[in-house]
Amino acid sequence: MSEAVFWDDDAPACKPLAHGDDIAAHFHDHGQLRYAASGALVTKTQVGTWVTPASRITWVPPFHVHSSRSYGETDVRVFRVPAALADQLPREPSVFVASALLREAYLAMIDDHPRARLLLEVVIAELARAPQESLRLPEPTDARLKAVTDLLHADPSNAATLAELGRASGASERTLSRLFGSELSMSFHQWRTLLRIQRAVLELCDGASVTDTAMLLGWSNPSSFIEAFTALVGQTPGRYRAAVAGSP
Repeated sequence: MSEAVFWDDDAPACKPLAHGDDIAAHFHDHGQLRYAASGALVTKTQVGTWVTPASRITWVPPFHVHSSRSYGETDVRVFRVPAALADQLPREPSVFVASALLREAYLAMIDDHPRARLLLEVVIAELARAPQESLRLPEPTDARLKAVTDLLHADPSNAATLAELGRASGASERTLSRLFGSELSMSFHQWRTLLRIQRAVLELCDGASVTDTAMLLGWSNPSSFIEAFTALVGQTPGRYRAAVAGSP
């Protein structure tokens, strides 16, 4: 894992991040919008993990502690949102699909400071109607459950059962199953599938084939991967990969 790097994420045009660069946990007294013109940015908080490939915009509310990691060379364009306007956007970090209008207004806002406030109103209005990505991965606080999810974060293809993971973390299968439901509002199988889909998004954005992605992340065959991906993302991995490849 890379060491945390210094990155001035208050600057509109930040130095591109290399693959695997980590940004240490921090927060701002203002809201922050982030657009990845290339690469992909993963934003992690105490309550969840969000994946932002190119053509998506991440929203981080004021005072929300977050860390980040880049996948591929990642060129991020950042804009601060005054706290007085932040209540027009969600109260927790979110990822939005950037339409052509939203993307162009956002980039113009970054480059044209005299008109930035006016363009910000356009961007906020567009974000209010933009579809959100449904790929928020909730993160646990219970130490026993976190020991299990840490193992899966380290290797999403890990096919161990919950009982086997429990033996490695010192908790029973019954306890862990209950914790997945009470803390994360989903089953162990649902959580691991969502983790794998998040990683699949990153692999597809990096140009990996659908078949290679499926095999890398532990699916027994591409068909089961395509079915799971489509159910969560709303389109097949092939279409998702083509759409990202066609994004400016």
